[in-house]
Amino acid sequence: MSVDYDPRRPEIIANPFPIFAELRERDPVHWSDVLGGWVLTRYRDVRQVLNDPRFSADRITPFRDHLQPDARTQVAELLKTLGQWAVFNDPPAHTRRRGLLNKAFTPRAVMALRPMIERIVTHLITRVAARGEVDLIAGFAYPLPASVIAGMIGVPIEDLDRFKTWSDEIAAFVGSALATPDKRERGERGVREMSAYFREIIADHRRHPRDDILSALLAAEESGSGFSEDELVASCILLLFAGHETTTNLVGNGMLALLRHPEALAALRHHRGLAASAVEEMLRYDGPTQAMTRIALEDVRLDEASPIVGTGDRVFALLNAANRDPQVFAEPNRFDLTRGDTRHISFGFGAHFCLGAPLARLEGQIAVKALVERLPQLALATETPEWSDSFVLRGVKSLPVRFRPAAG
Repeated sequence: MSVDYDPRRPEIIANPFPIFAELRERDPVHWSDVLGGWVLTRYRDVRQVLNDPRFSADRITPFRDHLQPDARTQVAELLKTLGQWAVFNDPPAHTRRRGLLNKAFTPRAVMALRPMIERIVTHLITRVAARGEVDLIAGFAYPLPASVIAGMIGVPIEDLDRFKTWSDEIAAFVGSALATPDKRERGERGVREMSAYFREIIADHRRHPRDDILSALLAAEESGSGFSEDELVASCILLLFAGHETTTNLVGNGMLALLRHPEALAALRHHRGLAASAVEEMLRYDGPTQAMTRIALEDVRLDEASPIVGTGDRVFALLNAANRDPQVFAEPNRFDLTRGDTRHISFGFGAHFCLGAPLARLEGQIAVKALVERLPQLALATETPEWSDSFVLRGVKSLPVRFRPAAG
């Protein structure tokens, strides 16, 4: 039975979970005219599609092939760059490109970043502690992961404002913004400016190697086993974009949920060991990536009762719907920091499981713990934060909070 699902409606953007539950119950493989594809809301279907070679992660090639020549020319740099992102590749290209980036995100490499993350968190909180109020996104949740990934790549932290502008332009396109008619033009502009920036950074790193990801990738290039320069530029853009976007939303969505549940906030404040479990529940309850998109490479029927997903059809696997499937999670709409269930798929599943998941988890744990401990009487300053209109990415544009100011 069909469900009237329009993801553009503001009330659904603000709280999509009731309609997700209705879809799961009545129309779990739902055709959306608005999105031009199939919407999946059951945990089992979402996991299957993300790990099934009959569904391709390459959304750029079919998008380009459907454009008229003039339109294709207008977004040529955008499509070339995104086409070289590992997240938009299938094996063997995905295997090679991801393999070159893997070493930067090993458990040992990530744990070595803890002191730097703690220093950045301390600095950001100290900067606002005496004010008694802050926009948690602009003042904390964005600069934290952006500073960390900038330091890892080897680009100046002083350029964070420029990164934010470019990332917002790219996010409008990559995130399938629902109310942004010029998202193609914005994406092309952001990629062009970011590419020119990284070509200068790469040239400087060739002259003066450092101890960072970019210098390591350049060393691999010189040995003949690494990226071409175009691939290197594209991968730097991907790392900077993905390296902060997800964690910004993780901290923002997670703190919003925490502040809407005072009993959970009190529990976290009194039991500091809850930080890791709290972050997992934040990821499950309202994750930073709402959907992942795939293209069917052949006709597929997910089960005997489901309609056929046709060759070439787009499929939107709704991670946040799957994470509230009552077939997997008991009382899925309850925000429970002690749940201890890590089966959520907020970082994806299969070959495209998020490369930066260990880093995002570490940043989230350090950030949430510090905010709760160092900002007394922390509370929301608004009950209706404005959500981004992105369909793929999920996060608030700002999150005003207030707290008791630090003395002095």
